[in-house]
Formats: sequence, structure tokens, C-alpha cells
Amino acid sequence: MKRYLLLIHIFILFILSGCSGVKNLIKPDVEIPDNLFGINSLDSLTIADLGWWEFYGDEYLREIIDTVLHNNKNLQIAAQRVEEAHLLYNVDKASLLPELSFRLPWNHETNNYYKELDLIDPEIGVKATISWEVDLFGSLRWNKKKSEAQFKASINDERAMRMVLVAETASAYFRLVALDNELSIVKSTMSTREEGVRLAKLRFEGGLTSETVYQQAQVQYATAAALIPNLEYNIKVTENQLLLLMGSLPNKKIRRSSELKDNTLPDRIPLGIPSSLLERRPDIRSSENKLQAAVANVGYTYAKRFPSLNIELTGGVEDNDFKNLFRSPFSYVAENFVAPLVDFGKRKNRYKAAIAAYNESKLSYENKVLEAFNEVDNALTRYRSAQQAVIKDSELLDASEKYQDLTWKQYRGGTINYIDVLDAQRRYLEARISRMNAIRDEHLALVQLYKALGGGWQVE
Repeated sequence: MKRYLLLIHIFILFILSGCSGVKNLIKPDVEIPDNLFGINSLDSLTIADLGWWEFYGDEYLREIIDTVLHNNKNLQIAAQRVEEAHLLYNVDKASLLPELSFRLPWNHETNNYYKELDLIDPEIGVKATISWEVDLFGSLRWNKKKSEAQFKASINDERAMRMVLVAETASAYFRLVALDNELSIVKSTMSTREEGVRLAKLRFEGGLTSETVYQQAQVQYATAAALIPNLEYNIKVTENQLLLLMGSLPNKKIRRSSELKDNTLPDRIPLGIPSSLLERRPDIRSSENKLQAAVANVGYTYAKRFPSLNIELTGGVEDNDFKNLFRSPFSYVAENFVAPLVDFGKRKNRYKAAIAAYNESKLSYENKVLEAFNEVDNALTRYRSAQQAVIKDSELLDASEKYQDLTWKQYRGGTINYIDVLDAQRRYLEARISRMNAIRDEHLALVQLYKALGGGWQVE
């Protein structure tokens, strides 16, 4: 009889072992042309190959990023998710192996059945049990693959968060330095205009000019002074943003550079082969890992539709008292073959639901790829536009400075009105601020391009 049951098990295994629940799944549709971003996208190298400590040259910024990567609470949470996924993966790996348990049973049973004598049946034992679920149709192996893919996804999620944090930190830092520079420009302009007010007052009191000129000078000075409170507020908010990223309370002073310098990178930035972006971007790789987990879940739910086989071996000693306990060997062998007959479609619907979840993950992966390439294209366009803006604003600044100097000379010569001098000063202030903001925008665009290409998650 035992041999007959074993032959039945082997026959069922032979019939069903060739079945696969994942062979008909539709693969993701991802085709990437090599010339997606133009000639620059044919380079084998890319700026994203540089670690953030190599890409960002500002020593203060590097110190801040290092602090963020060590102290940021969200990144620490992501690290704990990695540890959790790793431990759960170890659990599912161990499910493929037999489990050994140890028991010390003791009971004292007294039965008083109707019309029968009292029956006392004590039992004392020392037993060890080996139980093993035989992975006939791969459900345990599919579950292990699912956990492994989820573990890898958690690693790439942490890397993606690191990439985002590096970009957020660099962007906030450049905005902060730009605000410092703008505040410095405004304060230096106030000093100049304060002197202008003093001279206008002297000329008005001396009868050389009308009161209108004096009032115009005061208006220009007050206009510049009115910019300071908002700039100081924005500086404080940006400092607090950086301190939050650094895991610090808003009561520290952030060390930073005094000037926002022009970028030194060449006009032609290597972008790398477009298809390699799928490997560099951890968020894309995480989406791919989640797709692999969805495939494994389809295989798991498909395998769970078939019978399961559990084997249990128990051995030890058992008696009704301690005196003869170790003279009474005990053994027990059990094999449990469970095959589903009628479950009203539960297993089948779970399998179909897993396929639907796979299709959802597939579409999410395809969309993530599209988003990534759109981010690269937008960042590249923004950076090129920012470069041109710096050139044009530099030309505007030179022209405004010459215009201011010229109008002042003409005013002192008596050929133009003071209102023309004030207009030239206003234009010069606006040009200085505009150029500073253009340099800031160039830095911010480069940060986004570096992030879009998959740079910033590397560990120093």
C-alpha cells in the first residue's frame, strides 16, 4: 500500500512538473534608441559615474551631504526596511529546509466512562520531531524568489532615497548661497544709495536741485531696504530646510561658501548610452525588482493550486512513569499528502489576481522608464537654457554697469536729469540680481541633470 501511494505521488509530480504559471506573462515593452539625447548620448561614460564627493567641488557642500547621509531620519527608516526585508528573505529561504523541534510532553489523564472502571493513563516523554514540507511544485522556491526580489527592491529604494537626498541638499545649498549673495548685493546697493541720498539732500538744501530729486533718492533707498526682510526670511527657511535634511534642530549655523561661482564643466557633458540608464537609476532597478517579485508571486499562487506533501519524523522515549522512561523507545512516521478538490475558485482567483498585480507592476515599470527619460531630457534642456541665460545676463550686467557710470557722469555734467541716474542704478541692481539667479539656476539645473542620469547614490 505504501509503495502504491509513492507511485501515485511520483506520477502526479511527473505530470505537473512541466506546468508553469508564468510562461504566458507579457514582458515589459521597453525599447530605447541609442540616439535619444543626440550625439552626447553616444558616450560610454557619463557624469553620473562620478560619486557625489567628486561631482560637487564645494568643500562645505560635501560636508553637509556627508552629514545628511549619516543623520537623515528618512534614510535611516529606509535602512531599517532593508534590514526587515533581509530577515524576511532569510525566513523564506529557511522554509525550504526541514525543521527540528523538541518536546517534553507530560500529562495525567483520568477517564471515568459510563459503566466502566476508572482508567488512569499518565504519559511522560522526551521527543524530537523533524518536519519537512516537500516542495513538489515549487511554491516554496517561488516564495523565496519573491522575498529575494523584495529584498533587492528595498536596497534600491534606499539608494534612490540617497540619490534624492543628495540632490535636495545640493539644491538647497545653492539656493542658500545665492540668497546670501543677493542680500550682499542689496546691502552694497543700499550703501551706494545712502550716499546718493546724502548728496541729494546737500544739493537740495544748497538750492542746486529741487526737492523732487531728494525725494526720488529716498524712494530708491527705501526700495532697496524693503528687499532685505524677505531675503532674510528666505535665508532662514532655507537654512532650516538643510538642517532638517541633516537631522538637526533649527538652532545651528550652516557653514557655507561666500560666493556662488560659475560652473567649470564643459559645454559638452557626457550623458552615457541611454539604455545604461536602466542600470544606473536605482528607482528604475527597484521598479524592476518589484516586477520580478510580481512574477514570483504569480508562480507561487499557481503552484499553490496543486497538492502539498508534508513528512514528519518523531523519535524519543515515552512511558507512564520516570522509572522506565529511557527503556521505552518511541518512533512515529507520518506523511501527509493534501490535494485540493473543491475550494469554490479561491486558488484560481488568487492566481488571476496575481497576474493582474503583475500587469500593474509591468505598467508601473514601463511608466517609470518613460518618466526617467523625460526627466533626463527636461534636465538637459533646462541646463542648456540656464547656460545661455548666464551668458545673456552677464552681457546685460556689463551693459548696465556702463550705463550707470555714463549717466552719473552726464548728470554731474548737467546734461541729464537725476531721474535718469536713478533709473540706471535700478537697472544695474536688477542686472546683478538677475545674473546671480542665472548662476544659481545653472547650478540647480546641473544638480537635476546629475540626479536624472542616476548620480548621487554611490557610497564614498
